[in-house]
Amino acid sequence: MNDLAGQGNTSLQFDTEFPEVGDVTAEQVSQYLIENPDFFIQHPSILEQLQVPHAQKGSVSLVEIQSEQLRKKVRLLNYKLTQLISIAKQNEKIYRAYADLNLRLLTCHTLADILLALQETLQEELGLATVEFKSFKGPNALPELQRRLFLEKRFKDSPYFFGRLSEHERQLMFGGQVAESAALILLGNLRDMGILAVGSRNADHFTPDMDTLLLNQLREVLNYVLPTKLPY
Repeated sequence: MNDLAGQGNTSLQFDTEFPEVGDVTAEQVSQYLIENPDFFIQHPSILEQLQVPHAQKGSVSLVEIQSEQLRKKVRLLNYKLTQLISIAKQNEKIYRAYADLNLRLLTCHTLADILLALQETLQEELGLATVEFKSFKGPNALPELQRRLFLEKRFKDSPYFFGRLSEHERQLMFGGQVAESAALILLGNLRDMGILAVGSRNADHFTPDMDTLLLNQLREVLNYVLPTKLPY
């Protein structure tokens, strides 16, 4: 007996069995690469050894796949850039056409001159189908009942209407001319002068969400020049 321990003399035993570390999963590898995007930059030689199956090309390198993805992104960006440039050019053309039209309207002497200027700009330059002016007064005025209906239905909240007209409204505004969609502009500071009606061959050309910046300027000019040119 060992007096100090108070028990028999025994040898020390050590546990040499350690828990095995589980295999690294694909999810762990993926997460690591996501968290360390510069891994392949630090170990470029690995890229040359990687082979990735491709449905059309068989096995290809990761570098080739990344290059193809970059080329696709560049093509998409170039396409979007081309679209933006095209839209910008079209917007510039429209802006210049309206700016020239407003200046020309200020020099018109008769109602016929005004209508001619509107038709040449909107139809010939901008490709719209037809332009009409329906006066609220005078020998060819819009009937009082029709005028009230238009004001209540189409101009309740705004001096503009964009969209498709009923067959009756289209006949009233444009007669037998093409107007699959229309822009109607109520003229007169007191909403009492008439309606400028512009028709398009495209049913989706004029939509309710259209911007009115340029039309606001056109409306202001017409409200200024028309009163002295109307035959009443």
